[in-house]
Amino acid sequence: MDLTDLRHPVVCAPMAGGPSTPALAAAVSEAGGLGFLAGGYLTAEALREQIHDARSRTRRPVGANLFVPGPEPVDERAVAAYADLLRPEADRLGVAPGTPTGGDDLWAEKLAVLVEERVPVVSFAFGLPDPAVLRSLHEAGATVLVTVTSPAEAGQAAAAGLDGLVVQGVEAGAHRGGFTDGGDYGLLPLLRLVAREADLPLVAAGGIGDGAGIAAVLAAGAVAAQLGTAFLRCPEAGTHPLHRQALAHPAETALTRAFTGRRARGIVNRFLADYSPAAPAAYPHVHQITAPLRAAARSAGDPDLLNLWAGQAYPLGEPIPAGDLVERLGAEARRALRLAAARFGG
Repeated sequence: MDLTDLRHPVVCAPMAGGPSTPALAAAVSEAGGLGFLAGGYLTAEALREQIHDARSRTRRPVGANLFVPGPEPVDERAVAAYADLLRPEADRLGVAPGTPTGGDDLWAEKLAVLVEERVPVVSFAFGLPDPAVLRSLHEAGATVLVTVTSPAEAGQAAAAGLDGLVVQGVEAGAHRGGFTDGGDYGLLPLLRLVAREADLPLVAAGGIGDGAGIAAVLAAGAVAAQLGTAFLRCPEAGTHPLHRQALAHPAETALTRAFTGRRARGIVNRFLADYSPAAPAAYPHVHQITAPLRAAARSAGDPDLLNLWAGQAYPLGEPIPAGDLVERLGAEARRALRLAAARFGG
């Protein structure tokens, strides 16, 4: 798939854990953007069902995303200490902290689904897939993208034979998607540095909430903009009501490992503020520890214990249908580019 063929240069970011739905992905693609399904945390069969569901809603391409398993060692004593630290919160909610078993999120099984279903666009976060994975996806006709958060990662990805890069600035909501959870580059400087490092189509992500933001990254060399937070309030998204309520009110965001063990940006609440200093770099172990607490908090209606993922521009979001949002973003981006060109005699 050639990303420059999109009628609107808008990609709906894959948002694992519930917000991404077949209805959302299909609505974005049907409107002329590119919708994504999020394979993270799903079973292989659930991913296959979502692919079929999205295809029943649109004949346009819909992509899918997976998390690459990480080889990073985990400090088991730090993980155990963090679980003990959270025990009073768990007791208050009437649950026990989850068991930090690790695992690869059914990596091989879900890769097989993407190949068998010939998903046209596949993106990866958290790492660079090995050459055999890229070969199998290319043989199945997929365009393959990987998320990078530094120029060095972009160079590695370009050398590996990727078809494009999702360039994620530190402004982005949810997890840092690079090969590690580091990378503190703002989107615009990162985009320009990556453009020098890798001669590949670039999809810009991070802190983009309206058409003017899309115009800015197109002018800086991207072929499209990837927005996630902007779609969280759309009716097609599977965003939890407590999360929707938080997104309707401006507040500070911050990066934290408190919920999952990997840095992610969310709206600051009590859990984020209290436990970020103690949270170890241990994904998915911390995610597994906190999962029962977060589930209980959702049931109890307590937003102070939830991961309220959001990018820095989240107050720009509105509760409108995804297709209407794509159309509006495309029109706003074109208008912003025309006005900028007119100011400079273009």
